[in-house]
Amino acid sequence: MSYAASFILDSETHEAIDIDRSKGDFTFPERNKFDAGRGLTAKTIDYICDVKQDPQWLRDFRHKALKVFCDKPLPTHWASKDLASINFDEIRYYLSDGEKPKRSWDEVPDDIKRTFDRLGIPQQERAFLAGVEAQYDSEAAYSNVKEELTKQGVIFVNSTEGLHQHEEVFRPWFGKVIPTADNKFAALNSAVFSGGSFIYIPKGVKLKQPLQAYFRINSENFGQFERTLIIADEGAELMYMEGCTAPKFETATLHSAVVELVALKGARIQYVTVQNWSSNVFNLVTKRGLAMEDAEVRWIDCNIGSRLTIKYPGVIMKGRRARGEVISIALANTGQHQDTGAKMIHAADETTSNIVSKSISVGRGRATYRGQVHIPKHLKGCKNNTECDALLINANSRTDTYPAITVKGNRHFTQHEASVSQVSADMLFYLMQRGLNQGQAMSLAVNGFINDLVREFPMEYSVELKRLIDLEMEGSVG
Repeated sequence: MSYAASFILDSETHEAIDIDRSKGDFTFPERNKFDAGRGLTAKTIDYICDVKQDPQWLRDFRHKALKVFCDKPLPTHWASKDLASINFDEIRYYLSDGEKPKRSWDEVPDDIKRTFDRLGIPQQERAFLAGVEAQYDSEAAYSNVKEELTKQGVIFVNSTEGLHQHEEVFRPWFGKVIPTADNKFAALNSAVFSGGSFIYIPKGVKLKQPLQAYFRINSENFGQFERTLIIADEGAELMYMEGCTAPKFETATLHSAVVELVALKGARIQYVTVQNWSSNVFNLVTKRGLAMEDAEVRWIDCNIGSRLTIKYPGVIMKGRRARGEVISIALANTGQHQDTGAKMIHAADETTSNIVSKSISVGRGRATYRGQVHIPKHLKGCKNNTECDALLINANSRTDTYPAITVKGNRHFTQHEASVSQVSADMLFYLMQRGLNQGQAMSLAVNGFINDLVREFPMEYSVELKRLIDLEMEGSVG
């Protein structure tokens, strides 16, 4: 089955909800030793390779990816008008102070330390994290993992260290889950990637505390292109969390990451994202997991910031009884388009996938769910559940739903549910009669809509989500 649905409220025009992003809206003077300049050419690739001391095979890989990027046109569907406004010749593709990642927080340069102090990173590390990586523009500024995990064979480093120090583990899976030619922006990342995490969890090791990465853009006209590869060996388990912020500039900022997850037999990976980019950021991300026999890959995803987000986390269920899940929340305010969804590819018998998506459209914001589920004819015993629910706040709010569910054969189970609702004046009146002001009433209604999904996030992230949605609700309904 395949169909599309679009909804635009026709009621009286209302003010937009103002979501506070001031927590990340600050910047420090640039302190770069290495700057590849503006624009993308073969010389840019060679500059990055020279600075990072890439081996020859990686230099060749990058140059081939550059050709793929140049040959592929921009996508002509979804947000093509917004994408056409990106000037790739004005982007700066590599900025670094030339320092290696610090293992002690005290050794981090003062301005970078103040950045992450303001974002609460060291406190979170001390409180509940097993390891942290903090990336500042193109490179990691801080990377640390608890000593007991290192003794168990856990590897948690940035992608450059992974390539140089653990090539025998890194290289066999690098670019295998997401090929260079997958899409134009995957090719761009493959050409200029820098930073990101490399994680390897040995057989049978189950992390009780999460690992976290935090990606920070500080510079104007900048492109951040982290590359993350996570491998959970047989029976291993981990939760990985990432957060993202950037200051608001008048010019466009580009964020184009590639994330590859590999869950071997019986392994379990949970990948949690709270994305709160400022409104000038184009967030164009490719994320995909590979789940082997009895393995599980679970994406828990929240998109609040950015001018445009295009992101469809996916799972290829390659082994029998593999499981894939995407739990997502998107909030689109005026001037924003959240084009998000999920891809589930069933490639073995008795595989199970679950997609639960909730979106909130505010003011003139637009939220789009775009999903793909594919179950081939030769398989048997596969199951899929897809749920897409949207909440419209204002007169010109818009939501679109494009679920493409292809099921061949007659030995499978699949179900799809979608709903669109509006915060009613009666509901707000009822809440305000019980002592809440208008903003508090709207906040309660919106948080109630997503509450069942927020519970899926770790406590520290769920509190942050509610805080972001809570603020400045006054005037949202006339």
